[in-house]
Amino acid sequence: MPVNPELVGRDFPPTTSYLVGREKVREFARAVFADDPQHTDPAAAQALGYADVVAPPTFAIVVTDATLQQLLAEPDSGIVLQNVLHAEQKFRYSRPIVAGDELTAKLSVTGIRAMGAAAMVTSESEITDAAGEHVVTTTSILLVGEGEA
Repeated sequence: MPVNPELVGRDFPPTTSYLVGREKVREFARAVFADDPQHTDPAAAQALGYADVVAPPTFAIVVTDATLQQLLAEPDSGIVLQNVLHAEQKFRYSRPIVAGDELTAKLSVTGIRAMGAAAMVTSESEITDAAGEHVVTTTSILLVGEGEA
């Protein structure tokens, strides 16, 4: 089944909240070789004006993943995981993610572009904090090929 073009404009319900933990930030920083002290040392982050350690910019994908899982689970999407390549990721921040943040994400499918037998599916996840304030918007582009399910 090809990607369902009716996905464009579809909004998904907000994810359950994700509490950003200090150790998760540290683990992620180590994994992506982000060695600035603000990512691992609360005192260094506080010296920069933050309440706790600051997550590396790509940490937002941890929260975004829950929204992408919603998209992949959509029964009428035509998207089969084994045929998906994560082609591109962008982040637009209002402020950094800091340990202690409680974040929720909401996904919208913003575009589908046919490319032969494949399709590029673009989605945006708006990530907000517990007060409902915008933190980051992530844009994900998935390349979805056709093949055996």
